[in-house]
Amino acid sequence: MVDTHVHLEMCDRPIDQLVDEAAVAGVRRTLTVGTDPISNLNAVEISESNSTVFASLGHHPHAASSYDDEAAAEIERLAQNENVRAIGETGHDFYRDLSPRADQDRAFISQIELARSLKKPLVIHTRSAAAETMQTLKEFAEDVTVIVHCFSATDHVDECVERGYYCSFAGNVTYPNANDLRAACSRIPDALLLVETDSPYLSPQKNRGKPNAPANVVDTAHCVAKERGQTYNELEEVVEKNAAAVFGW
Repeated sequence: MVDTHVHLEMCDRPIDQLVDEAAVAGVRRTLTVGTDPISNLNAVEISESNSTVFASLGHHPHAASSYDDEAAAEIERLAQNENVRAIGETGHDFYRDLSPRADQDRAFISQIELARSLKKPLVIHTRSAAAETMQTLKEFAEDVTVIVHCFSATDHVDECVERGYYCSFAGNVTYPNANDLRAACSRIPDALLLVETDSPYLSPQKNRGKPNAPANVVDTAHCVAKERGQTYNELEEVVEKNAAAVFGW
């Protein structure tokens, strides 16, 4: 199995311990994701110290107000590292609205252009803004490979599939009241399915309330496999194949 979205630097335990525990659980690859200039640099450094960890670099919508030409140039510079396999996370977050929506738009569109110019996939964050995010992607990201991280766009499943977006499901798909997410995961074609932890957030139900860790992607994958009528091994093969295609690992 693989964990296609984690924030290792935000976890409360040593990174080597988290990576080793993931390996014991059968997690072969992990993508650690930056959200601002400092965490982007840390993501690269973490990937250089762990052979099974790769990096994605971005500027989260929460911090969009601080995104400028210098931040974009730094992402582009760091993305020359061979361990950097994606751009983002970027997108819209209208749930917390920690940055003005105009700044979120500006940072999002710029990072779409970075992904295009660098020929790397784009990792999307969207919360309480699915329609707006989908519209921006339609207008600006037609030829960019898109991963909708922590998939929640349940009203846009068909649109995501039609456009060929990868849809990644996190631990919240296991929550008792997440019937809409489980229904959505059953509708995603094999070729577009991914799973993740978003550690240290969104621990699966059996660990809910505790910090998440990459090893727990196995629990999420078991839930997704059950909903899709697949065995765990079948799902593992699908997800690993997709992640290898997207991230080139």
